[in-house]
This record gives sequence, C-alpha cells and structure tokens, in this order.
Amino acid sequence: MANERPTNRELWNEAFDASTLRDADFQTMSGIQLDPVYGPDDGEFPGQFPYTRGPYASMYRSRLWTMRMFAGFGTADDTNWRFKEIIKAGGTGLSTAFDMPTLLGIDSDDPMALGEVGRCGVAIDTIADMEDLYRGIDLGDITTSMTINSPAAVIFAMFVAQAELAGTPRALLGGTLQNDILKEYQAQKEFVFPPRQSMRLVRDTIDFTAAEMPRWHSVSISGYHIREAGSSAVEELAFTLANGFAYVELAMQAGLPVDAFAPRLSFFFNAHIDFFEEIAKYRAARRIWARWMKERYGARSERSMQLRFHCQTAGVSLTAQQPEVNIVRTAIEALAGVLGGAQSLHTNSMDEALALPTEKAARIALRTQQVIANETNVAHVADPLGGSYFVEALTDEMEAQAEELFATLDALGDGSMLEGAIKGIEENWFQGKIADSAYELERQLNAGRRITVGVNAFTEGNDEAQIDLLKITTEDESRQRKRLDQVRHDRDQHAVDSALARIRTEAADSSVNLMPALIDAVKVYATLGEIMGTMEAEFGRHVEVPVI
Repeated sequence: MANERPTNRELWNEAFDASTLRDADFQTMSGIQLDPVYGPDDGEFPGQFPYTRGPYASMYRSRLWTMRMFAGFGTADDTNWRFKEIIKAGGTGLSTAFDMPTLLGIDSDDPMALGEVGRCGVAIDTIADMEDLYRGIDLGDITTSMTINSPAAVIFAMFVAQAELAGTPRALLGGTLQNDILKEYQAQKEFVFPPRQSMRLVRDTIDFTAAEMPRWHSVSISGYHIREAGSSAVEELAFTLANGFAYVELAMQAGLPVDAFAPRLSFFFNAHIDFFEEIAKYRAARRIWARWMKERYGARSERSMQLRFHCQTAGVSLTAQQPEVNIVRTAIEALAGVLGGAQSLHTNSMDEALALPTEKAARIALRTQQVIANETNVAHVADPLGGSYFVEALTDEMEAQAEELFATLDALGDGSMLEGAIKGIEENWFQGKIADSAYELERQLNAGRRITVGVNAFTEGNDEAQIDLLKITTEDESRQRKRLDQVRHDRDQHAVDSALARIRTEAADSSVNLMPALIDAVKVYATLGEIMGTMEAEFGRHVEVPVI
C-alpha cells in the first residue's frame, strides 16, 4: 500500500545512499562481497535511534576512526618534534599529555614542581610554550585533543590565542578539551578548586565554544580514568554517563538550549581486556545516552542524541613484567574499541608501565591501529557483532545495572543528576564504589582466580633484559625554567597585573563568562600558575575527605 511505513532497512538505505564512501574494496580476502550492515529489515540499524549499533548510517565505510596518539614529554620543543613524527607515521589526530605541574595548575619554577617538570607530559607555563608546542602544524587541518582538567580553561585560552596568532581563526579549530572535572574528584584527584567553582569554569567553556567554536568539543566526559582507578566496567559506564547528564543540566541551568551545546559533547572510554564486555559497554552507552537526551532533556537534534566517543587501551592492564606482551593486550583492546564503534582511538605503547613511550614503541602502537584498519577488514561492516545472543544479552544487562546506579544518584540529588553527582563526590559515594571494585579485583588476582600473564602466572622470562626506555633529564627541567624566566623578564608586567586584576574581579561574579578575560591574560604572557592562583584566591581550594 502507498501509505505503508518504510521499514528500518529502507530508512537506513536512504541515509546510507546519501553518504560519501571511502575508496576501498568491501569484500573478504576470498572475494566475498560484504554488505555494509546485517540484520532483519525491522531491526535496529546504525544511524537510527537509539544508536546502539553506531551513530552514523555508514560508520567506517565512510571514514575510519581517528588514529590519535597521546604524546607529551619534556619541553614544548621536544613534544613538537614527537607530534611531527606521529603525523609523518600516519597519525590523523594529536592528543596532548601535560606534565604534573601543568595538570595541577602550577608553574615549572614552583617549589612543588621540583623533579616533575616534563616527566609525565609536556610542561606548559605560558602562551610562549603553547606556540612552540604547535609550531609548524596546521591546526585548521588536524584535530587536537588536550588531556587537561582543573586548569582546562586556562590551557584552552592559551591554545585558542596561539592558534589565532599563527593565523587559524578559532572558528576553524577542531578538537577536544577533556575538561571533565567531576571525574577528577571521583577518580584521578588532580583537582584545585571546590567542585561547584570548578563547574563554573566548565560552564564557561561550554558556553564559549557553543557560541564561537562550532568544530570544538568543549567537554570529553571521561570514564577512562574512572576505570583506571579501579572501577568495574558497569561503574565506568554509569558514572561516565551520569557525569554527562550533570554537564547537560549545568549548561541548561545557564540558559543554553540543549541542542545548542549537546552535539559538541564527546566521551572518552577505556578499552579494557575483557573483550566482549567492552563492546557491550559501548553499545549500551549509546543507547542510554540517546534515550535520556530525548526523553529527559528534550533534545530534538539527532546530533544531541548520538553519543560519539574516543577510547584508549587500558593503561592499567599493561605490565612491567614481559613488556612485549603488552603489544598483544593493546591489539585485543583496540579491536574491541573498533568493533564497539569508536570514533577515535589511542593505543598505548608497550613500555608505558615503565616510562613515557619511546619513538619506536609509539610507532608500534600506531601500526597496531593501522593493521586493524587495513588488514583485518573488520571496518567493512557496521556493528558486526550485533545480533549475537551473547553480545545483545550483555548489552542489555550492562544497561540495566547502569540504570540502577542512575536511580541512586537521581535520588541523592532530589531529582537532579547535577546535584546527585556533586553530592556523590562530597559524600564519597563514587570514591567508595571505585575503591570496593579495585579491592575485589586485587583480591581475585592475589587468590589466582584471575590471571595476568607474567605477573601471577607464566612468569618465565621475567628476568630477561629490559627494553630501552625514554629518559627525561634534569637538563630538560632546567631548560624549561630558563624559558619561563626569560618570558617573565620580557613581558609587560603592568599589562599582566591588569589582566590578573580583571580575572579576580570577574571570578567574583558567577554570571560572567571568564573565557574572554583568560584569553586576554594569556596574550600578555600571564603564567598558568599566576592565573590559577588568582582564581584560587576567589574560589578557594578543595581538600578531600578520605574514604574510611
């Protein structure tokens, strides 16, 4: 009949036919032609609500995931060289790791920074360092991710300002600011200000990017660090999405329509070693997000309901013993991320349980992704495990268990996920759950009920010579401090003092967006530590009550 409703497959066909496909032979090595997706005509298809099978109709047939390698060590010049090597090796996105002083918002010459400058990432003190970091890289052509949280607004201001000085308008910048402060209190512990004051800065970045930077993801809601701290996969799923709902409510309370900012929220999940559980986790995440955004928050745009995520293989699964075995672990975890439909992927290097990765180890990690993308043919079909009795049942069960945790947080916040997330932090609910899960895993390992190759079984070869490691020297720290001294000597101190005074004044008024003041301050070479200290004088500093 003419008025019959089209089947899901027919609707999917329309969307797929409108897609631009990459140039590839979509067939097996034996020459068997592969359909873009498999399933019954009335079943769910990728690109259709609730997006369990993927956010886009064509998935990897149009575009492979972004191969984003995490890099950062020593000075900005050191890391700029590594970035260019990654691009030369075929990396399609940059992901910036900052050192501990930068993550905590202090300068390299702060007494608390001694011995840590450039050790676990790149040291950034001023916009001069940011200019060195991305020198010679077209930021309008490559996307950039920055793993920074408490000082995220300040580092982001430096990034925007240096890009514009280099000739790339802010509207053309594409990438992601992690900027997920909730998970810092829950898991990673690199916080500075109290939760509510920190959330004000997150709100300001969401508002700023929604208005001026259409290609930028203002928050990457991160379950990765929650999982690394010891949570279960279900807790990672639930806590990450709960934090996402909290940021949605935060922006809506500030007067932003949900469809004005939600399409630029992204997620960052762990790709752990329990292969099928990880795939089910990603599928459940898309389904939950779509339903909540539509039914609870009134989203109308498909982009607001489509959960898009980056994933990184599990650092906590890497072992110092027999480090070459980590290549195997990483490959399996990366494959889970791809079969789960990731939009972006980082593969850890085999030596990261011991040190920052060497160039060789980082290249092997990137080649792992390239083998998956170009040799296995797994990217030819969307959601290839969809319809598996096992995977579908596991997806449903993880969704159900996550909903139970949401209900607890909703009740804790008297109907607000934002209040529930903050109270859950203040009352140590998240921290206690993660600690319990970490203890249970350790108990299983100690009892031999869970095997880690080379650690509690199959230990032959543990005494063999170790691999070469990257070493960060005290000379790197000295170079960074001299650089900072020179910047301070050359700048206009009156301009710096005026910029900091403006930040202090505007920080006291929660209705003001701080991003313009931060951008103006970094342009006159105010340091990260000076700006953070100015805000701390107004906001205060958070002190965590330990879990007992």
